[in-house]
Amino acid sequence: MRAAATRLYHWVDERIPLSPLMEFAREKSVPSHRYSVFYFFGGATLFFFGLQVATGILLLLYYKPTAEAAFESVRFIMTEVSFGWLIRSLHSWSANLMVLCALLHMATVFFMRAYRKPREMTWWTGALLLLLSMGFGFSGYLLPWNELAFFATRVGTDMAGKTPLIGEFLSQFLRGGEDVTGATLTRFFGFHVAVLPMIATTLLLLHLLFIQRQGMSVPDSQTGEAARRPGTKFFPNYFLRELMGWAVALAILAALASLFPWELGRKADAFAPAPAGIKPEWYFLFMFQTLKYLPATIAGIEGEFVGLVFFGVAGLLWFFWPLIDRPSPEDKRSPLVTTVGVAALAFIAVMTLLGYIGY
Repeated sequence: MRAAATRLYHWVDERIPLSPLMEFAREKSVPSHRYSVFYFFGGATLFFFGLQVATGILLLLYYKPTAEAAFESVRFIMTEVSFGWLIRSLHSWSANLMVLCALLHMATVFFMRAYRKPREMTWWTGALLLLLSMGFGFSGYLLPWNELAFFATRVGTDMAGKTPLIGEFLSQFLRGGEDVTGATLTRFFGFHVAVLPMIATTLLLLHLLFIQRQGMSVPDSQTGEAARRPGTKFFPNYFLRELMGWAVALAILAALASLFPWELGRKADAFAPAPAGIKPEWYFLFMFQTLKYLPATIAGIEGEFVGLVFFGVAGLLWFFWPLIDRPSPEDKRSPLVTTVGVAALAFIAVMTLLGYIGY
């Protein structure tokens, strides 16, 4: 068996040089310090993205992206296809866990200041990947064409329509018309299975390339410890630890999908009244809840407009933060970074909780 594997390796190596890749894997090491465990959030995000691709392909075998057949095709998957309910639950839960891990990964990168020179491009590609993961969730939420998804998408596109300057165009672009219809479903399906995966794959490859080029960042407070302790060899040591992390992630996902299967609900009806308590997905909930608290007008300007401008400015500051927090030789710790990060996370957590309980 081992001899056959060796012959196969040499056969492939003659045609596609594998030796440089193996040598790179053997020589690469990962910094070892007390915060090294946070590196696993990035790997977990990649793992859930892979599961999204695998389960999504299986669902595509039966799904029909039309307003007349979408709901029935999902119901067929859940009731007639062997283990179809489990595949759909894995797909839905892994989407949420992917967004959660991406948010946690971004937060740890922020607090460890891993975005600083020369890793600005790594931060920017990661930020775009986080936005794309939220876009995956938003576009995929409508595809079952059930009641909650239909009206939540209407709420979400209404929020997009309030965007300064481009709101009307953005709303019509997302909906494919004036309101959420079958054209919206077809458009979201195209975004979800073609446009977003193509962009995400390209950005993911660039993100991984920048990580390999610049290496993993070490927090300023841990540079001494990382220098004293030898780094962990990527292969096989860190690779096996990463696999163990993926096994834990898979166990959590399997438990959620089995014990709390994703429900289908009732088919969407554009002429029915909206159910009480319609909300967007949890990762948009803090914005939705904030806009609810704003008064109708602020200094003569529409309150929702002011709120969206605030979130837009905050998003730009977050994206370009590597250019704001410039490194300096004497600056080892920055209270500003910690204060801004904690305040932002606390605001998001509180607003999300208030939106979840319907306060």
